[in-house]
Amino acid sequence: MRAGGDTKTRKSRRTLALPERCVTALRDHRVRQDAIRASAGDEWQDHNLVFASKVGTPLDSHNVRRSFRAILKKAGLDEKEWTPREMRHSFMSLLSDSGVPLENISRLVGHSNTTVTETVYRKQLRPVLLEGAEAMDQLFPDR
Repeated sequence: MRAGGDTKTRKSRRTLALPERCVTALRDHRVRQDAIRASAGDEWQDHNLVFASKVGTPLDSHNVRRSFRAILKKAGLDEKEWTPREMRHSFMSLLSDSGVPLENISRLVGHSNTTVTETVYRKQLRPVLLEGAEAMDQLFPDR
């Protein structure tokens, strides 16, 4: 959460559909959090957070990074190669590799236009960049 609890920009306030696996993971997380809340008893401070400390308070950046590194280690990934920013790049790359149009990727990541998306993440946008060449091959097939 940003200081003050608001999003970075007005455009950042948007509704996104979640894949079913994320919905399932969040439901499982809620069950685990309910158990943590019960074991914390009177120490629990309800801030109505999806992700909270063991007593319900907001997470600080140091704890989030430490938890992220522990997850990477458990998954057998190098913590120096994987950062939240790298995860964002990978997300965009996977969407692009799956043929999601640049405009849709731009909207999903909150960019105001495709220029930012293409400039910053150009190397991740393979299918979008190949699309023109493939279209030309279809328009002018070998004779």
